[in-house]
Amino acid sequence: MSEPSRLQFQPLIDMKGALPAPAEWRPPGDRIVSGDPLQRAWDLFASADGRFHAGIWECSVGKWRVVFTENEFCHLLAGEIVVTGDDGSERTWRAGDAFVSPSGFTGYWDVRAPARKYYVVYE
Repeated sequence: MSEPSRLQFQPLIDMKGALPAPAEWRPPGDRIVSGDPLQRAWDLFASADGRFHAGIWECSVGKWRVVFTENEFCHLLAGEIVVTGDDGSERTWRAGDAFVSPSGFTGYWDVRAPARKYYVVYE
């Protein structure tokens, strides 16, 4: 009989627990269209290979150009975001909504009310 594989115990990640200090940044100046989209993120989990991340993100009011190289699942907890694709599509997302931005998406994120979301990213 073969020996069962031994997986190292990994604790569960509490997305509502105490948060570490966030990373803060703004999009590059040449991508900002309006406002001051100061962003904060609490990266609460990263896989060993660095390709999978999950955490909490928030942003102040502003609009900027986005170019997604990653796949991202978003669950909006607060605020309002209008996402416009270069293909002309436009969608408004509000607290409680969930969506995926696929790798290769290009367009604009317009945070119309301070936003906060859970995110899951796979690069």
